[in-house]
Amino acid sequence: MKTNTAGRKALAVVLGAATAPAAYRYALEWVVRLAFGRLSAGDYRTLLMACASDVEHTFSGEHALGGTRHSKEALGRWFERLYRLFPGLNFEVKRVLVRGWPWRTVAMIEWVDRARPADGLPYLNEGAHVLRFSWGRLVGLHAYLDTQKVEETLDRLAKEGIEEASAPPILT
Repeated sequence: MKTNTAGRKALAVVLGAATAPAAYRYALEWVVRLAFGRLSAGDYRTLLMACASDVEHTFSGEHALGGTRHSKEALGRWFERLYRLFPGLNFEVKRVLVRGWPWRTVAMIEWVDRARPADGLPYLNEGAHVLRFSWGRLVGLHAYLDTQKVEETLDRLAKEGIEEASAPPILT
């Protein structure tokens, strides 16, 4: 029986069974791990360089870090606030999963983070990020974590007189 290779490949794409070559997935996984390492060093600017100008960033909750931003500039201001409120933020990456092709790639990162917020008390949280890429540009980030821990920490900081902890979210 003769097989139709082109037909099988087309069917695999339609069914979602096809994924990008392993080398691409491994390379992007390495880039994502490197980016979280840079974030742990306080260097969010490296991540911003990889962002599309209209990057979409969502951090759930109604607090100083919550909301959705739609620009690289707003994301930069959000990171500045994050590191002022949570200095020494450090990510321990547990797992990275990459799927898709260069024009539409999704990476999921499971992590644990630790920090010593501005009031000096320890902070620990765990969660995941879903990152969306198009042709090597980061076009979307969505953080999924225990936002109650974030809100409790921000409330505590606000009671200590740190006004930015109760500031309105950065949305533009």
